Amino acid sequence: MEEHMDLKQAGWNDSHRLWPLPHLPWTMQQTWNDLLFAHYPVKLEVLQTLVPAILPLDSFNGMGWIGIVPFHITDIRLRGLPPIPGVARFPELNVRTYVTLDGKPGVYFFSLDADNRLAVEVAKLFYHLPYMNADMMVRKNGSTIDYESRRRSGNDANFVCSYRPISEPYYAAKGSFDEWMSERYCLYTLNNKGVPFRCDILHRPWLLQHAKAEFSQNTMLSKQGILVKSDQPLLHFSKKIEARMWPLVRALD
Repeated sequence: MEEHMDLKQAGWNDSHRLWPLPHLPWTMQQTWNDLLFAHYPVKLEVLQTLVPAILPLDSFNGMGWIGIVPFHITDIRLRGLPPIPGVARFPELNVRTYVTLDGKPGVYFFSLDADNRLAVEVAKLFYHLPYMNADMMVRKNGSTIDYESRRRSGNDANFVCSYRPISEPYYAAKGSFDEWMSERYCLYTLNNKGVPFRCDILHRPWLLQHAKAEFSQNTMLSKQGILVKSDQPLLHFSKKIEARMWPLVRALD
């Protein structure tokens, strides 16, 4: 309870979350910048072959959805400590879908590419997440973000894209696809025994913009065996959001 009072005193409000925060101290804070949400529809029967059966899939309008999300992280720090030299900022590229376990909607990651070896190893160790090392570049040209990621493993999972916002910022309407894909306050992962764990996350509601993107190269899905129904994604942009993360807890306790 004292922990949650400290959050509220610092201006953090969790009333928009669907369930209470854990009675544990948060452990890490991050700022996510210049995000593109590129969402592709995928048949649920295809998605079911790719996601562990213990994690029930979410759908919207009868379809599953795969999101590719490039962004760059700044201001990473552990609770009570200054930024850690060498891991305080780096680009990251996520491939994700959506699940709900025990009434708590969240995100399931197929892959997370990052241009920081230490951050990759720490995240794999403590969060059991499928992080990959990649050579990445982010360049801003006015409102346009030029983004490039080439995975170092040699399997040609690459992403080269330019994107920009094309609308005024807005908050997602209740019941909309925009709300469904963005307003999720946890991630799910499995340990090496196949036990599902949840990491709770707190941030303010997403301030979104419609976006336009030009993809020069995108093999992030095909190199993971993901077959989507359309190669024309729904596109959204978000400028910046601050987030806090909690320790992993068993999702079905």
